[in-house]
Amino acid sequence: MATIAGTIAAAAARVRATAGERIGDLVEAALLRTLRDTITIGADGSAFVITGDIPAMWLRDSTTQLTPYLRFLGDCPPLAGLVTAVVRRQFACLDHDSYANAFNDGPTGARYEPGDVCDDPHVWEQKYEVDSLAYPVTLAHALWRATGSAEVFDARAHRVLRTIVAQLRLEQRHDESPYRFERPGAKPTETLARGGRGTPVGVTGMTWSGFRPSDDACTYGYNIPANLFAAQALRAIAEITDEVLRDPALAAGARTLSRELVDGVEAHGIVDGSYAYEVDGLGGVLRMDDANTPSLLSLPLVAPDVVDARVWRATREFVLSDGNPYYFRGRVASGIGSPHTKPGRVWPIALAVEGLTGTPADRRRLLNLLAGTDAGTGHIHESFDASDPASFSRPWFSWADSMFCELALAVADDAGPG
Repeated sequence: MATIAGTIAAAAARVRATAGERIGDLVEAALLRTLRDTITIGADGSAFVITGDIPAMWLRDSTTQLTPYLRFLGDCPPLAGLVTAVVRRQFACLDHDSYANAFNDGPTGARYEPGDVCDDPHVWEQKYEVDSLAYPVTLAHALWRATGSAEVFDARAHRVLRTIVAQLRLEQRHDESPYRFERPGAKPTETLARGGRGTPVGVTGMTWSGFRPSDDACTYGYNIPANLFAAQALRAIAEITDEVLRDPALAAGARTLSRELVDGVEAHGIVDGSYAYEVDGLGGVLRMDDANTPSLLSLPLVAPDVVDARVWRATREFVLSDGNPYYFRGRVASGIGSPHTKPGRVWPIALAVEGLTGTPADRRRLLNLLAGTDAGTGHIHESFDASDPASFSRPWFSWADSMFCELALAVADDAGPG
């Protein structure tokens, strides 16, 4: 039986053979570091995953941190067992609070901001982000398809899948929702207007999100990449409930809602032939893209069965241009940043996504670029100054490490078996 260490060593050897010794060393170190330093196995057998330099578990990050390992699950049962333990914890978190984005390892009372409306000791932060519902579903679905094991789909998982569908449907009419988020004295990107309800929205068929995958407040409540990602996750729920949980009503409801989200995007979220980033159904449109996924650039990766390829190609051209207010150019790099960080800073996550959705030549070029912008730390950072990679944010951001590994493994795949 393949061991985790042996599996990672073999993967790093493939990278070294195609991308060089240094990149292979960076990949091996990052893959080992995520498993060794971010994951803690609890007494119940589930696994808690910190982001790196923040001691909380994000539902989004804990999925994306595991992305490069998914290709190995079928051949490495111990690794599959570890991912199973993470999925169990994700479902437990959602069962506890389906509106929260980040959790503590138990009722510790730790939180990002003590003044938040939510004072649940289990919750680090209760920013409602649609991707927080979708990412655990897609991880569970990938685990099941890779291993053939449905053990993770127990009674709690079934309950959580029902909750996800119901919540996404409720938030199609956000004014009927009980959710509120207020952070007293915070800047506008850290709280929601109108007493915590967010800016006004019309009914469009799409589902509302208070915050983006960056944890910044939405300008307009319908985030297009999040809606398409949710539509993809709903298709996964339908497959799981059809084939494993034998719940035809939930499967039908998930499929119907998925179609409604896609229809809503097609009716309201396509502007001048490309996807907008956010709309409100009342005429408000935001044309941009953000580095954090789901992003517009990442749609072929996160929503492959629901994205319109023609519209996405036009969107890619826009978001990788000066038309995107968060596309930055510098002496060292050009790429997508985020209003979450300083102007002029490019995010390695977005550079990795640009490669993964581009050509083999794009992948190799961007992999070499990323390897050269770690400022000698051996870590891939949250963001760096496009003209000075020594100026960066977050010394240890595990999601960025993992996206670098995913890009390196894709470059190795491009070179063929070996």
